Amino acid sequence: MDAHEWDDRYSAQELVWGAPPNEVVVELATGLPAGRAVDLGCGEGRNALWLATRGWAVEGIDFSGVALDKARRIAAAAPAAVAERLTWTEADLTTADLGTGVDLMLVGYIHLPSDERPRLLRRTQDALAPGGALLVLGHHSRNIDEGVGGPQDPDILFTPDDITALLDEDMQVGFARELFRETSGGTAIDTLVFARKP
Repeated sequence: MDAHEWDDRYSAQELVWGAPPNEVVVELATGLPAGRAVDLGCGEGRNALWLATRGWAVEGIDFSGVALDKARRIAAAAPAAVAERLTWTEADLTTADLGTGVDLMLVGYIHLPSDERPRLLRRTQDALAPGGALLVLGHHSRNIDEGVGGPQDPDILFTPDDITALLDEDMQVGFARELFRETSGGTAIDTLVFARKP
């Protein structure tokens, strides 16, 4: 999908992904000290907003202007101190400036062609501060045949091993595993990788 297709998708319904933050993000980020976070492919901003309410300074990056407009409107209803911690950037994720000194990098359901994945993961690791965390969450390669929903192109799906193989040798992998997620249509199979930069 390109940005125009995503704009159309975000225009077609009020909230594509719902208002609550992703449960995995909540579980993993709750124990981290607040710092600077980047939410790649932030969509309507649910995870970025949740992090900001917990003291994080968050940049949400997405290539859909419609999604970011929604994120801004939703964030405007938050207390001023929360809204001030949020920055929204419309950009192509493959070329966006991720900055440096990032304490938490969220790469949630970003499904690039397999030949583009190494470069994205290289850039996310380079942006991390020492001790910074990288959280990669997406549809598992098995999901096409054994799960429900999600993209149906096997080239853009990935396993935990696909992700860990692209991490620097010194990245400290907390876990890399399959995740079974219940949906209204059945059980989806996701990949979850959580790693820290030394």
